[in-house]
Parts: sequence; C-alpha cells; structure tokens
Amino acid sequence: MPPRLTAPAERVLEGEVLGPETPQERATRERLAFLAWLLDSSIPIPGTRFTVGLDAIVGLVPFIGDLIGVLASSIILMEANRLGVGRAVMTRMAFNVAVEGVVGLVPFFGDLFDAGWKANQKNVRLLTEWMERPHKAERGSRRFVLVLAVALLVLAGACSLGVWLAFRALFGS
Repeated sequence: MPPRLTAPAERVLEGEVLGPETPQERATRERLAFLAWLLDSSIPIPGTRFTVGLDAIVGLVPFIGDLIGVLASSIILMEANRLGVGRAVMTRMAFNVAVEGVVGLVPFFGDLFDAGWKANQKNVRLLTEWMERPHKAERGSRRFVLVLAVALLVLAGACSLGVWLAFRALFGS
C-alpha cells in the first residue's frame, strides 16, 4: 500500500505565513505519493521484505526503459515545481533522478541500484518536508547542494591532476 500522508500545519517561508495545505495541494501530494510507490515499491519480492517498482522492471529494457523511468520520475519534479518548491530542493530532487538515470544505464547492476535507490520516494519525502517546513527544507537542501558542488570540484581537480600526471609519465618532463 502507498504511504499515508500527514497534513502539515501552517507553513512559513522566509517570514511569510503560507497557511495550511489546500485540498488541491493535498490531492497532488497523495497522487505523487501513489506514483512514487508505484514506480519504486509496488511489487513485493516473495519471501523478503524487499520491494521493487515498475521503474526497476521497465529499466530492464536497455536505455529505453531507463529513459521511460526518468520521464516518469520527472512528473514528480514538474509537480513540485508547479507547487513552488525552492531551487535548492528542486536541485536535490533532480540529483536523485539523475543518479537513478545515469546508474540505471549500467546493465543489470543499474537495475539493482534503481530498486534500492528509490529516487521517487525520496523526492516525495523532500516535497513533503518542504510543504511542512519550507525554510528548514531549503536550508538542508542548500547544504546538500554546497557539498555536492565541492565534491564535483574536488573530482574535477583529481581528474585534471590524473590527466596531467598521465601526460607527464607518457611524454616525460
């Protein structure tokens, strides 16, 4: 069964009281929670507590299956954007989908990773956190984006150093 959502109390974003969740916002969140459950956890593995979703099954079809999975995951991103989710939270959600899509391209291992990563359920949790406490969710996501940017810079620096060392070893100094 898809998870039940709790109703958030008053929401505050940058000093502005947003009020309680509207019936339309609630319906959207419930629809997205169902979609995330369907894509990530709707199929129980007999004899285990582990579940997979349609995303992992469709992902078994090389490339096209992964593309379909990313497109389905993008529905959650589009709805979150429509609800006004902040840039940092949207970046974090896009990162979850990107990791799932890129790793999913690796045959078989990518599908196993996809079954465990559950990007859609992570994204619905991020959306729910943002709707309940927008300022706190934004702050936490900004930290995540900052750490991600630093990690990418370190990776780029390490790659550059590796290329430089390889050229130096091949061509001498």
